[in-house]
Amino acid sequence: MPTRRQQKVARLVKEAVSDAIANRLSDPRIEGFVSVTRVEMAPDLRSSDVYLSIFGKDDASQNKTFAAITHAQKRIQAILAAKLQSKFCPVLRLHRDEKFKKTLETMNLIDKAVGRSQNKDSIDHKDD
Repeated sequence: MPTRRQQKVARLVKEAVSDAIANRLSDPRIEGFVSVTRVEMAPDLRSSDVYLSIFGKDDASQNKTFAAITHAQKRIQAILAAKLQSKFCPVLRLHRDEKFKKTLETMNLIDKAVGRSQNKDSIDHKDD
């Protein structure tokens, strides 16, 4: 369970990274919608795992976007350091968050199953 301090710093990191990606990076490779889904802070607050959810046209553009953000990691780190009033700035480790994508796939499968079930029920009732 993260401490209150870890939660506070994680929230600040999430806001700073989101702002940096949305407003401060001008890389043409960044396309689509990028969202910081969660930030996990180390207990000593010296490193953080930042999870990004990327929505784009296809997997290739999503990979290109993630590569561009990873390339700009030092710039994002500098922006974060300017916003944090701390003795040190946590080192960012960027990860792609596949959890949201899997949730969407699961929801689509459920919708398909419900649709099939409703179609089957309507066919069964027509036979009566």
